[in-house]
Amino acid sequence: MTDKILESFNGTRIAGSIAAEALDKVAEIIKPGITTAEIDKLCYEFINDSGAYSAPLFYRGFPKSCCTSANHIVCHGIPKNKVLKDGDIINVDVTAVKDGWHGDTSRMFCVGDVSVKAKKLVKTTYESMMKGIETLKDGCFVGDIGFAIQKHVEKNGFSVVRDFCGHGLGKKFHQAPNILHFGESKTGEKLSVGMLFTIEPMINEGQYNTKVLNDGWTAVTKDKTLSAQFEHTVGITDKGYEIFTLSKKGLDLPVY
Repeated sequence: MTDKILESFNGTRIAGSIAAEALDKVAEIIKPGITTAEIDKLCYEFINDSGAYSAPLFYRGFPKSCCTSANHIVCHGIPKNKVLKDGDIINVDVTAVKDGWHGDTSRMFCVGDVSVKAKKLVKTTYESMMKGIETLKDGCFVGDIGFAIQKHVEKNGFSVVRDFCGHGLGKKFHQAPNILHFGESKTGEKLSVGMLFTIEPMINEGQYNTKVLNDGWTAVTKDKTLSAQFEHTVGITDKGYEIFTLSKKGLDLPVY
């Protein structure tokens, strides 16, 4: 890989590590009775204390440092004084910026004792993301990622959200390529060594249709069924791929 690619990977590796560690800290406090505002405060303070800053804060007017999307919220939930209850599932999405480089990741958390169906949804969503990541190599196609994700999700009786996608990143928060989480193999843009992007499938218990609430941000399932999401920042290497946002504590998937 070229010096320019190595520089971008190193910068993303540092930012991604901070973002992943922020979610490790969230895992320590998730329990019934906590508010999404408390989660946001923890993420804001940890990222700042790490010498980075939270990319979502004030991004296009977004008012908080992370997204907290519980139950039927698909993505971009705004942290408020919502109290989490036993049985809730919630996605926390953070992006740390360090020395100009972005590390973007999200993870599901289970609040107390969740239902068997919710556990299956969360587990299937994580597995689908990893199956998408496992397709990565120099010369693969965006459609290969989406095909692997969609096949696994639909085999398990769930649906893949169409309205949102993964994205390139680096010095910019969002840029090309767009990473669809459904599709046909050998279609779409061809990916090459040095590309940095997120894979972040949103998976619904019911139909894949979504709608955005009046706040202009919060996306929910139209049929009010549960939704789950996981996200990693990844890069194409000459040997395959690198994941930049892995948990150092092995907390990438919730422990039930």
